[in-house]
Amino acid sequence: MTSALKLLTVVTVALLLLACAAPTTRVILLPESGGRASAVEVRSASGTQLVSQPYQTAEVKKDGQVVLGTIDPVRVIERYGGMLVQLPSADEQFLLYFETGGIQLTAQSQTLLPTILEHAHARMGGEIIVVGHTDRVGAMEANDALSLQRARTIRDLLIGGGFKADLIEAVGRGERSPLVSTEDEVPEPKNRRAEILIR
Repeated sequence: MTSALKLLTVVTVALLLLACAAPTTRVILLPESGGRASAVEVRSASGTQLVSQPYQTAEVKKDGQVVLGTIDPVRVIERYGGMLVQLPSADEQFLLYFETGGIQLTAQSQTLLPTILEHAHARMGGEIIVVGHTDRVGAMEANDALSLQRARTIRDLLIGGGFKADLIEAVGRGERSPLVSTEDEVPEPKNRRAEILIR
């Protein structure tokens, strides 16, 4: 089974509802943002059922039997709306791109910085992870160092924009995680990037 079909976090994938007076445990799979596929396994003494469609439900009866069903999205809002508004927002991800061989952002990426800061400030207690990357031009050791420099450069820009330094982590991945696979020594603009995760 792929990792996408393993038990995922309750906050982003499923709404687990337990009520003392209710005869069952009910799981409702909520849709992921952007339409991404998700799933959750519901296990009991009687077996395991996979819940893999938005608004699909699984109820664990008193005898341990897991019964699948569906629920109308409107009913979810009516019954659990108060709980849903308290869920944290999904992580946001941005990509910034660099000019060849250095820490200079492309002109287009520079224009995104105010938007990134705005989103970061809008999240109460939010934190940012900046991951720097390179293409495959140059030695691996040099690319490791460059990717960390890129991440630290973005971190410094965000701090300069008023975001708290202790809430930003900068890491480098070198050429290990390309967006576009290439042979060694092939320049690729989409791989010269920093990924910014706001959560």
